[in-house]
Amino acid sequence: MVDFSAIILRFDQKGEKSGWSYIELPAALAQQIKPHEKRSFRVRGTIDGQLFAGMALVPMGDGDFILPINSKMRRQLKKQHGAVLQLSLEEDVDFKIEIPEDLEVCLLQEDDALMDRFMSLAKSRRNYFINYINEAKTLPTRAKRMTMTVEAMAMGLDFGAMIRLEKSRRSRE
Repeated sequence: MVDFSAIILRFDQKGEKSGWSYIELPAALAQQIKPHEKRSFRVRGTIDGQLFAGMALVPMGDGDFILPINSKMRRQLKKQHGAVLQLSLEEDVDFKIEIPEDLEVCLLQEDDALMDRFMSLAKSRRNYFINYINEAKTLPTRAKRMTMTVEAMAMGLDFGAMIRLEKSRRSRE
């Protein structure tokens, strides 16, 4: 377990990360948590005494990482940008995201090749689709997101390309 303090920062203009709130995790600390890792990985621990698990550390280059702190988490912590947080982190070796049964049925119902294409994606890339579906608040939204995922697999699109395609479709309506 690595213990440290960090300030909540915010990206102004940083491409897809614009507007994100985050804390910085220098390479030296990241190496204590998971040595020799340069790619995103999951951590668990405490932030200001509150337990959490399954949060992704995102690589930023030169071995440094960031830990995104979303608005829901900031509300729970009662902290905003510029506030100092006390963190205790370790690698979350138990973290696993399962494929939702309804998505699995949809992918297999259309064509085995779609499930094969989905499963050929890196685990972290599959998780983008799974989380997007699981975060839907209504059944119609969930169904739409599953349809988008099946279509993306049929077209060979990654998550970002699927989202861009959907945005371009909405802008034409």
